[in-house]
Amino acid sequence: MEFNLFLIGLIAANVIISFKGFEDSLFFRKYQFHVGSIRSGEQLRMISSGFLHVDIQHLAFNMLSLYFFAPYVYGILNNFSFLLIYFASLIFGSLLTMVFHNNNYSYSAVGASGAVMGIIYSAILLEPRIQIYGFIPGYLFGIIYLLYSIYGMKAQNDNIGHTAHFGGAVGGYVFTLMKKPSLFLDNTFMVIVLAVPIVILYVMAKRGKL
Repeated sequence: MEFNLFLIGLIAANVIISFKGFEDSLFFRKYQFHVGSIRSGEQLRMISSGFLHVDIQHLAFNMLSLYFFAPYVYGILNNFSFLLIYFASLIFGSLLTMVFHNNNYSYSAVGASGAVMGIIYSAILLEPRIQIYGFIPGYLFGIIYLLYSIYGMKAQNDNIGHTAHFGGAVGGYVFTLMKKPSLFLDNTFMVIVLAVPIVILYVMAKRGKL
C-alpha cells in the first residue's frame, strides 16, 4: 500500500486521542458520546467520541480495518472523497445513535466504528473483489460486522458504539453511490447485498426489537 498522508493522519489522531483517554478518565468522560451532555449543548462529543476507544484491542481492530479498506476508497475516488466519506459516516453514526437513544440520558459510547464502517462499505461497493487476509471476502466481513452490531445494540453490555456502525454504513453507502452513481449498474448485486443489513435494522427498529 502506498503512503497516504490523510490515512496516516487519521490513524495517528485516533491513536493519540485514544491513548490520552486510556490514561486520563476525566478527558475520556469529557469527550465520549453521552446523550445527556449532547442534549445539553455539547455537540462536539458527536465527533470527538469517534476518536476515543474502550481499550487497545478496540482501537487496533478499528485502525487495522481502516488501514486495509481505505486505499480502495482514496485510490478509486480521491483523498477529498475519502475524508468526506469518513467524516460523513462518523456524523451519520452519531446521529443514528441519538435517534435510537435520545431519551436515555445516561447512554454513552466511543469508537471510530461508524467512520470505519462507512469506509468498509464504500470500499466494498467500489471494489467487490476485496479479500481480507487473502481469503475472507470483503463483503462477507462487512455484513458479519454489521450483524454483530445488531447483537451489540440489543445486549448493550459494553461501551462500544454499536449503533454508530449502522449509521456509518448508511453514510458510506449513500455518499459512495452519490459520488459514483454508475455503481448501480456496474455493481448492482453488491449494491443490493450491502443494503440487506441496513434494511434488517430498519425493520427491527420499526417493530421495536432494538
